[in-house]
Amino acid sequence: MTTYASRREFLKGLGLSTASLPFVLNLPSFAYAGEAPARRQRLIVMFSPNGVIPKNFWPDVVGNEFVLKESLKPLEPLQKQTLILRGLSDKIRGDGDNHMRGIGCLLTGIELFPGNIQGGSDTPAGWSKGISIDQEIKNYLQASATTRTRFGSLEFGVMVPERADTWTRLSYAGPNKPLAPIDDPYQMFAKLYGRQKDQENLRSVLDALQEDFKKLESVVSAQDRQLLEEHTTFVRELEQELKASDARSADHAVPQLEPGIKETNDNMPRLSQLQIELLVSSFAADFARVATLQFTNSVSDARMRWIGVDDGHHHLSHEPDTNEAAQEQLTRINKWYCEQLAFLAKRLADTPEPGGQGSLLDHTLIVWTNELGKGNSHTLENIPFVLVGGGLNFRMGRSLDFKGVPHNRLLLALAHGFGHHLQKFGNPDYCGDGPLNDLT
Repeated sequence: MTTYASRREFLKGLGLSTASLPFVLNLPSFAYAGEAPARRQRLIVMFSPNGVIPKNFWPDVVGNEFVLKESLKPLEPLQKQTLILRGLSDKIRGDGDNHMRGIGCLLTGIELFPGNIQGGSDTPAGWSKGISIDQEIKNYLQASATTRTRFGSLEFGVMVPERADTWTRLSYAGPNKPLAPIDDPYQMFAKLYGRQKDQENLRSVLDALQEDFKKLESVVSAQDRQLLEEHTTFVRELEQELKASDARSADHAVPQLEPGIKETNDNMPRLSQLQIELLVSSFAADFARVATLQFTNSVSDARMRWIGVDDGHHHLSHEPDTNEAAQEQLTRINKWYCEQLAFLAKRLADTPEPGGQGSLLDHTLIVWTNELGKGNSHTLENIPFVLVGGGLNFRMGRSLDFKGVPHNRLLLALAHGFGHHLQKFGNPDYCGDGPLNDLT
């Protein structure tokens, strides 16, 4: 009987190609060699910009008898798995305008460096002075062989501008080290599943994998066969999308844009769907246990014509509260973002936890947030935080009000939920009372 020194050698012994290894290395059939796996925990931070309309966002009731307002209605099927945190405030001050500090300090909890990026009438600023909580948790998980994954974390974007400045960066690997999200789904697919250099290679990857999948059918569990079938289906759908894109190009003249579809404002819904599918697929394959999903950027002026909003988002966010038409359109915009959150949560809920109990959503916490509490006042008070899922064992199905508590304490609570018992994170002046209480 042949013995193998590693899972990788065993798989190669089956005659599998290198191209198939990213799909199968983390399947439960090969990951644990008969041991019961430890529970996996995952975190997704989803960002959307320009604040909310408070009267149409925050529930009127604290506790578990709350009613979701118009902006959050897409979460009604998930209400028992949702935790709404009102009253958390970004207390970080210093250089930069509130849009800059809003996104640059949101996950880092610390000031921006002085710099030469001018925002509004405030002092110019640079990058954040600290690591972001997603990367802190990623580093903690990657330090242990039992929780280490191929990528550790993945940074997804949807319509994030090419330019690199404080308004466009949410995650930081450390002080002065912003991380650029990938907002081209084909580029993200290539990162996850290969090193394809162009879309033609992407079209052909499925054919190269078919024989490998057949070889695996007799040595994996029924659950893993289902996962492999889902991988196959997803790749086929991407190929069909590419073919459809080619057909559209042949029918009429298409503007010459950069590769991919990320620069087209009206493609935003499709981009969102593709990125969410890739994110869910990457979690199912255990490529990473931490991810960010960044929609546009701070001060984004996206025009959401697909929901009947022709004006730019940032422009609308500056309108006074007396402008009822603008209030209604901004509510519609935030409801659309909430629909993306609900779609992500549903896809996770529909995907069984590989090698474990329940669904991916049962083992994942999604945190949806924003750089401002309210757009026309540019306030950093009452920053929106909406949590969905069971990844950190928080008590869900509630609406809470913390009445001005620094958001650093939520960042601490996220770390503690992973067993990473930090005493402070970001600016220590706002960590004195420890992790946010009443979550578990």
